[in-house]
Amino acid sequence: MKPNAPLLALAVGAFGIGVTEFAPMGMLPVIAEDLGVSIPAAGLLVSAYAFGVLVGAPVMTLTTGRVPRRTLLVGLMGIFTLGNLLSALAPEYWTLMAARVVTSFNHGAFFGVGAIVAASVVAPNRRAGAVAAMFMGLTVANITGVPLASWAGESLGWRASFWGIAGLGALAMVALRLTLPHGQVEPSSDSGAMKAELAVLRRGPVLAALALTVIGSSAMFTVFTYIAPILKEQTLASAGFVTAMLMTYGLGLTIGNWLGGRFADRSVDRTLIVTLAGLATLLVVFAGVMPWQAPAAVVIFLWGVASFALVPPLQMRVMTAASDAPNLASAMNIGAFNLGNAIGAALGGAVIGLNLGYPAVALAGAAMAGAGLILVLLLVRREARVVTALPARC
Repeated sequence: MKPNAPLLALAVGAFGIGVTEFAPMGMLPVIAEDLGVSIPAAGLLVSAYAFGVLVGAPVMTLTTGRVPRRTLLVGLMGIFTLGNLLSALAPEYWTLMAARVVTSFNHGAFFGVGAIVAASVVAPNRRAGAVAAMFMGLTVANITGVPLASWAGESLGWRASFWGIAGLGALAMVALRLTLPHGQVEPSSDSGAMKAELAVLRRGPVLAALALTVIGSSAMFTVFTYIAPILKEQTLASAGFVTAMLMTYGLGLTIGNWLGGRFADRSVDRTLIVTLAGLATLLVVFAGVMPWQAPAAVVIFLWGVASFALVPPLQMRVMTAASDAPNLASAMNIGAFNLGNAIGAALGGAVIGLNLGYPAVALAGAAMAGAGLILVLLLVRREARVVTALPARC
């Protein structure tokens, strides 16, 4: 995938969103201690952001359908910047939670509209790769931005991290304004029609694809939400090792995102089957190797690869099922990803709250990945039956 200006601008925005979404996971112990709350309570800040994305995705998409997409994307990054400024200034837990919800409202619409723009600027057989190129900003954030935010949180306080993320938002606004061509990103009358967008969400294939995104995402976030306390308490890791593992995981996400886009252009379903099976296996292995740093590091990298190899095929499955009115469905898929984020964070927190131990958190994530694998196999089987039955009906 050769880079072009629109894809690079979208990747800059995705980078900023990636940092603000994932950075709190590396700072949970610091935030919890500073605000006087428990680790599971701090984990609810992740769930609040995710639920904000779930609500914000349809609201922002339906109410902005006639706004030129370049203007919309710049405005969404303005909401992002404001939310992170409020987070940096939050005096206590509930104010921070409210600020996280404000920040999240840009997320679903940005990635939903951005994915459509990315797919529109390349040849049809490169669409999954273009979506992956935009999401590359999200994964690169996990290599550089999230570890840096975690380090800043440990060294300078978690508020410093949010000040820096707000600066990223301002930079993304400038990049989008300067590089997205105005005429290339105007919404069409069909895609902006509210009735058509809502009707798409009643289709079985679209709902099934969204459900698959929820389950696949929850498999990732059941464990990743608590990666910092897992490494500190189970692996007995230093703050430096935690930062290094966040970078390792982010590198895995980046490679996985690229592989997912490449193989999804060949077969979306085969990519999902292989990736979900690999993710379930790796999380089971992680439960066993947590106490040892070297094998844990290897598994964390591979786990990152499997986690984000899911993203391009999941996004393409929804966009294909809703090809005639993709705006809302595409944004709702980002909402579904974050609903899985919230479910995973809550599931992991429940396991911790029941004193089942951190290895059980990894096993819970593996169970979710296994559920996703079963669902995609059932969907593929049902779709094959439909295709086989079509000639007989003609």
